[in-house]
Amino acid sequence: MNNYSDKLKQHYEGYFGIPGNKFKWGKGPIETLHPEFYILEFEPNERHEMWTYATLGMSLDRNDENLIELFIFSPWQDDMLVELLTVTAFFHRNTQPLNLNHTLNFGKPWLDDSKCDHGFISLPYLDGEDLELFHYQDNTYHCYWLIPITAKERDYKIKNGYESLEELFESKGLDYLNVDRDCLI
Repeated sequence: MNNYSDKLKQHYEGYFGIPGNKFKWGKGPIETLHPEFYILEFEPNERHEMWTYATLGMSLDRNDENLIELFIFSPWQDDMLVELLTVTAFFHRNTQPLNLNHTLNFGKPWLDDSKCDHGFISLPYLDGEDLELFHYQDNTYHCYWLIPITAKERDYKIKNGYESLEELFESKGLDYLNVDRDCLI
């Protein structure tokens, strides 16, 4: 157990306290993802009473400051989140590097008919640095929370800055697991 994928899997599983289920999504031009890339799925556990999906290898072999992995929460098990994270990793590796406080367009609802069809890359406020920081060889990788948001919330962040968006989430009590939540703007 010496390679990046094995060590990151160990990091995630050590944090959540349970083994993750390994998934690959094999449709489309994913051949440009690292061969070791996959998604880990964690069922509800002692840390969280929700499903968690996490990238593994999204930033493998990158030589820049965008050394990130992402995780997303879900109120239920849904294989479509494997696709969502895989497409996000593809975008990160092949189109535009992603990092903390960036937003992206999912191109479809996060789950079901949710109004949340964009994502905001955030610090893992529910988990802290124990989950966020992953050290491998001479690099520190960051495991960030991908929060589903609406297009109007994304526009608000672009206009007012990420701090304003986070303050809005805090003041209005972002219900991040509510698939049917209304826009907070």
